Amino acid sequence: MALSGQNLSQSVAGDFYTQRWETGPDDRTMILNMGPQHPSTHGVLRIIIEIDGEYVLKAEPVLGYLHRMHEKMAEVRTYIQYIPNMGRVDYVHALAWNWAYMGAVERLAGIEVPERAEHIRVITTELNRIASHLLWWGAFLIDLGAFTPILYAFDDREKILDLLQIPTGSRLTYSYFRPGGVAADIDKEFIEGVKGLVPYMRSRMPMYRDLVTDNIIVKERLEGVGVIPLETCRLYGATGPVVRGSGLAYDVRRAEPYSIYDRLKFDIPTDQGCDCMGRYLVRMAEIDQSLRIIEQAVDELPEGPYLVKGAPKVRWKAPAGETYFAVEGARGKIGVHLISDGSNKPYRCKLRSPGFSNLSLFSEVAQGVLLADAVAILASLDLIIPELDR
Repeated sequence: MALSGQNLSQSVAGDFYTQRWETGPDDRTMILNMGPQHPSTHGVLRIIIEIDGEYVLKAEPVLGYLHRMHEKMAEVRTYIQYIPNMGRVDYVHALAWNWAYMGAVERLAGIEVPERAEHIRVITTELNRIASHLLWWGAFLIDLGAFTPILYAFDDREKILDLLQIPTGSRLTYSYFRPGGVAADIDKEFIEGVKGLVPYMRSRMPMYRDLVTDNIIVKERLEGVGVIPLETCRLYGATGPVVRGSGLAYDVRRAEPYSIYDRLKFDIPTDQGCDCMGRYLVRMAEIDQSLRIIEQAVDELPEGPYLVKGAPKVRWKAPAGETYFAVEGARGKIGVHLISDGSNKPYRCKLRSPGFSNLSLFSEVAQGVLLADAVAILASLDLIIPELDR
């Protein structure tokens, strides 16, 4: 029986599709599709897997089911009209993408961001980072077969979304940053809510540890599984918790400081395990560090404007030139490369998504593992499929 999707598969997956289902005595392998509509792929990601019994011989990711031409859309929209696209690239940590794009526009035009706006950006982006890690935590454990944790994760995540809704007017696909600041100031309700959230989240972390982190079943499922050596991370350009889970303390907020991060005290969590457990522990530790950052940014919040005077409007024309700006997203290094020809629309906009590089190493890491472990490895990469396809 021939596999379905023959035209697409021949161009994308090559020799995978020359094989057929056979029952000969010497044929022990089977080819399966994991996705593109499967809960363990966290979206419309397709992975073609060749298995021998329960063991993975080969795994080939296939993208393209969610391609929305974000980079091409930048060429037909003004710099301001393109801002909402950033909330759709990675909807789980949308404010980091907001910041990467705004930073590139500001660097291109030489726009100075007011001090108050810098603090607001840090506070909201770190809140969004915690919300992203909580969603990953709950979904990761569902992939492992545990349902209860996601209920706790979403309970706490809702509190963060309630806060972010106050200044942004949104709960998911944020479009809050503007060239030279943010769209709206934060008020007393938001500030007091954040001050209350920090100790609340700190009180929740021991419960997360008791419920999941120290659970012997979780340890058995994650420790020693999906080992990604640091050299493999370097070869594929992996960043974020993936590379930090392999022992390298690389974080854009420290390596290429932007905004006020160089004035804030926080650590870069790492783990030498290089396995699924190491990546898990890094993300849980990052929640603590984001709380530290938020606390400092709120305490040092200055008075002043939240948006530079004379901020660019819809028909604003950027000066001709070329620039690049990178930020640390929940999944790793986000980069925006802009080329301007002096008009009100980008001549070219290249988006660097961390998830694409992180996924690229999956084929190598998944070889020889159990099928159930392949699911755990995939989930430990924290993939957001709209970011991969862009």
